[in-house]
Amino acid sequence: MTIKLPKAIKAYFEADRTGSPDAIAATFTEDGIVKDKGLTHRGRDAIRGWMADEAQQYSYTVEPFLIATANGKTQVTAHAVGDFPGSPIDLRFLFALANDKVAELEITV
Repeated sequence: MTIKLPKAIKAYFEADRTGSPDAIAATFTEDGIVKDKGLTHRGRDAIRGWMADEAQQYSYTVEPFLIATANGKTQVTAHAVGDFPGSPIDLRFLFALANDKVAELEITV
């Protein structure tokens, strides 16, 4: 099933497929925030470092299959498969957007 994603979220998932920390960081605002695995990464440099670390640890694919909006945020549920503990798993990506960029992303199970 194909879902229609907002431009900024589509750009995030496309960048994630490349595995490029620079491409991921570019989808965020300058002061963007990522919350993942109990840690908070603030700003593009920190986000770039977070993605570089993830790319070194794991190989994976993520396929969005459900989208919902509430309270000004967009939640995308995606199926993740890879060489990480617990694979495969469905993850929730909670996005706050600013113009055509991601201002905040929280990833949870």
